[in-house]
Amino acid sequence: MRSTKGFSLIELLIVVAIILVIAAIAIPNLLQARLSANEASAVGSLAAIKGAEVAYDTAYPTVGYSPDIISLGGANPCTPASTSACLVDSHLSSSTPGSGGKSGYVFLATGIIPGGAINYAAFVAGAAPLLAHSTGNHDYCSTNDGVLRSQLANPGDAPVSTLAPCLAFPVAQ
Repeated sequence: MRSTKGFSLIELLIVVAIILVIAAIAIPNLLQARLSANEASAVGSLAAIKGAEVAYDTAYPTVGYSPDIISLGGANPCTPASTSACLVDSHLSSSTPGSGGKSGYVFLATGIIPGGAINYAAFVAGAAPLLAHSTGNHDYCSTNDGVLRSQLANPGDAPVSTLAPCLAFPVAQ
């Protein structure tokens, strides 16, 4: 007489096939959720940079806006100065191209001296994904007008650091 204990090979293969189908549905959604979270973090970081630029301009009126993103941060323990204002955390201020980035993005903030000005009267803050279409789908930028702009990222993009390219980005929705 044949024993009926345990599972047959067919039953086990059916269970494995069901698990694979569920995984095939869930994994792309999980990756898209992570990508969306990275983009939301980049937008939040740009908002922090914009706020820090306004505070920097108020604290150091003879300089104007900060010359670069490093001037907005500072190493711990941070002592405020025009070269390290302690307005953003050191992880954000060091997330520049060539670094490991922050939440899949790298950032730049660049002070702009328009013709005839004696200080940084404008700024551009930009964010680009470390790996386009893997850690983020969009490049972001903003200027002292406070408007967030974005465009689809291309592999190898660097954060925008001048006014004209940033102003050419469509306004983010």
